[in-house]
Amino acid sequence: MRPSQPRKIPGGVSVPVLILTGLIAAFAAAAQATAERVDLDIVNRIRFEGLSHSQVGKLAAYLSDVIGPRPTGSLEIARANRWAASKMKEWGMSNVELEPYDAFGVGWALRYVSAHLLKPHYAPLIAISVEWGSPTKGRITGNPVYVDIKSKSDFAGYQGRLKGKIVLYQPPKPVPTSFTPDARRHDDESLRRLAETPIAAVVPPDPDYTRSFADDLEDFFRAEGVGVLVSSSGSRLREYGTVLASGVRQARNPGRARPLPEIILAAEHYNRIVRIIEEFKEPAEMEVEVRSDFYDQDQRGYNVVGEIPGSDKKDEIVMLGGHIDSWSPGTGAADDAAGCAVSLEAVRILQALKVKPRRTVRVVLWSAEEKGWIGSKAYVEKHFGDVTTMVLKPEHAKIAGYFNYDNGSGRIRGIYAQSNAAVVPIFSAWLAPFADLGATQVVMRDTGGSDHGALDYIGLPAFQFIQDPLDYSTRIHHTNMDVFDHLVVEDLMQSSAIMASFVYHAAMREDMLPRKPLPDPMKYPARR
Repeated sequence: MRPSQPRKIPGGVSVPVLILTGLIAAFAAAAQATAERVDLDIVNRIRFEGLSHSQVGKLAAYLSDVIGPRPTGSLEIARANRWAASKMKEWGMSNVELEPYDAFGVGWALRYVSAHLLKPHYAPLIAISVEWGSPTKGRITGNPVYVDIKSKSDFAGYQGRLKGKIVLYQPPKPVPTSFTPDARRHDDESLRRLAETPIAAVVPPDPDYTRSFADDLEDFFRAEGVGVLVSSSGSRLREYGTVLASGVRQARNPGRARPLPEIILAAEHYNRIVRIIEEFKEPAEMEVEVRSDFYDQDQRGYNVVGEIPGSDKKDEIVMLGGHIDSWSPGTGAADDAAGCAVSLEAVRILQALKVKPRRTVRVVLWSAEEKGWIGSKAYVEKHFGDVTTMVLKPEHAKIAGYFNYDNGSGRIRGIYAQSNAAVVPIFSAWLAPFADLGATQVVMRDTGGSDHGALDYIGLPAFQFIQDPLDYSTRIHHTNMDVFDHLVVEDLMQSSAIMASFVYHAAMREDMLPRKPLPDPMKYPARR
């Protein structure tokens, strides 16, 4: 997922509405007035099972360490789906299935990438492949070429010079020294800022894809027969050997030509090579090889679904989940094996306690979140309705709520109410037994960037938790450092207990969670 951001007025200006003491008092009074029932006995049992017998670390480790990176459409995500379904069945869950949808396209997986500087000295290079990039034609060894192409008028200067070459095609990116910590937890001040709700102006829908200079540049490189493209990862504080992933636009389209082979180098290594050949005019030699696989036999995607059946309100559904797909450079541990592990652990806890929820509890592990919420959008369209018309299906009326986990492995500090004032006193009551574990905040503001948005956009009560940011945005998110060693397992244990408690109480209360007014028909914001 993308790190959560508040909605902004065009031009990037947020307008905060200060939450005054009187308003906070009003919420507190509302909480008392609702007398929201909290079952402290079950909270005690959830806390004991979740903090004393936790399996969340093992779940996250198996999904990330053993199965590894999980691009949608790959053999690895297929294995992850089967594994998750087997765990649900092992715990006695019902209606476990891999539910297909038809909107994904061509799958892809990286099989091998190797990059070395051979001259003027030897150095192993930190490199990844772009997602959905093609393999090289074997191992390419040769002199790297740096091209300075800013417009189509620059093409002529390089015609006939790039066939089979290793081509560095981006300007060097600076690697500034940072004097702020990579990782942090929320403090009183940062939590207070989250309680200030930005006012969202009406923003026109994002435009559809249109052809750009990037397409012209790709066509030029393809016509010239380049051997492999090389780009730099130097952006968004991704230095010190951290490499940020990127993908190839429109690459899943089966009618599109396969993208060119391309590797992304750590910024420091990219900059070194450019200096050698451009500033010092010294001959350099590199060796690069990429192997990747495309999968077009089955172009469907799959969401993993399992249920704990309800009793007297079994036709009503409480949902929870995270996304099981990942980017390829790391192992998708924080993004989002963490969310899958927390969701699985939450239902394991409820099964271990042999609870009998009134409503059915449904866990869904989404695929293709990283390609624009494709799995959750398809699920919404199949089960709940059409956001472009707001014509709803019968199941829409049966969803009591959805809880999403996709902000890394930081512990839960609260929950975003998604502009739903009616849930604030309810969630405040549910959080109260976890104040000693640092979870205290219910804030009105919206947050986006993950699959709960697909449900929120069609008017369902769908929520994302506030989590400690740790180093998710500075080092981990979509990089080669998204690995198990950067998860905080103790935080995931806390999160699993809170998730289990929220799901339980949503499944047991007399009424479903209150809803906001149904949104106007809309177009999904374009992503990536």
